[in-house]
Amino acid sequence: MSATALPVLMLVPTGIGCAIGGYAGDAMPSARVLAAASGCLITHPNVMNGAALYWSDPRIHYVEGYGLDRFAVGAWDLRPVLRQRIGLLLDAGIEPELAQRQIQVAEGCRATLGLEIGPVLTTDAPLGVHLEQGASGASWGTLDRHDALLRAGERLQAAGATAIAVVARFPEDPQSDALAAYRAGSGVDALAGAEAVISHLLVQHLQIPCAHAPALDPLPLDPQLDPRAAGEELGYTFLACVLVGLSRAPDLVAAGQGVVGSDRLRADQLGAVVVPNGALGGESVLACLERGVPVISVVNPSLLSVTADALGIGSGVHAAASYAEAAGLVLALREGVAPASLGRPLPGLERLN
Repeated sequence: MSATALPVLMLVPTGIGCAIGGYAGDAMPSARVLAAASGCLITHPNVMNGAALYWSDPRIHYVEGYGLDRFAVGAWDLRPVLRQRIGLLLDAGIEPELAQRQIQVAEGCRATLGLEIGPVLTTDAPLGVHLEQGASGASWGTLDRHDALLRAGERLQAAGATAIAVVARFPEDPQSDALAAYRAGSGVDALAGAEAVISHLLVQHLQIPCAHAPALDPLPLDPQLDPRAAGEELGYTFLACVLVGLSRAPDLVAAGQGVVGSDRLRADQLGAVVVPNGALGGESVLACLERGVPVISVVNPSLLSVTADALGIGSGVHAAASYAEAAGLVLALREGVAPASLGRPLPGLERLN
């Protein structure tokens, strides 16, 4: 991290239908601009995962959502690394041909991108993924055999994997109204909530970087496809972006463990948090507000409406109409310019009696 960088946390909660970040890596342009403005951006896989599309930037740190929460509350530090050895965990419920497609993607990433991948392990029982939807419309999910997932993760870690890419067989209904709405640009990613459950379980249990890619059959061609959903329709798998993201994901280290030096990213170094304006109720955001970290609340419509007003937060939150404006605020903070000085009218000074 550059000495002049301002570490910034970018959050786009998954499975809530965000207009930016609710699709196949469509928040990547925003992340790239925030990384340029801050010099150091910490964000989670669903921001950077675009199926066959990805963007590697040493200023962007790829951290799974549970790990982000542990980092934000100060329980874990992040230690940047040059590379991870990625174990590939396959669900026993994946059909042989579809499983072979995942392995070929991993082989392609080894040969073409120089990633260190292996070993490969199939779970000892199908994981049994079920997709659910909350009353708000947000997606979530359950597993029949979380024990099989954790056993496989333990075996990969014991075999030398320092990060884990998971591919689970997901249920699918190509004719569903929900899928049609999503492909047309007006729905919620029905898979995202269950994906988060899988990665959370592994990161909590193993404390190493993990991310998930679903195994699905290719969909029939749709000429009316929304551009935000197009990244998911380019091939047989979603795995390539996960492997690239995990290849340089930072280690997750207990705060205060070992010698703490300049190679660590700590929660007390955070200069700002950028989050959709209706999603301020998450653990990471609340922890940062409590510590006085500036929160930049970006207009990014979703199913949630947990706003600053709803939470009764009067200070510490800066509104931004777009991620471009948020990047400007980050740059102001990095340069020591008071964000309030950029707006008009400029309020008068507070006077104490």
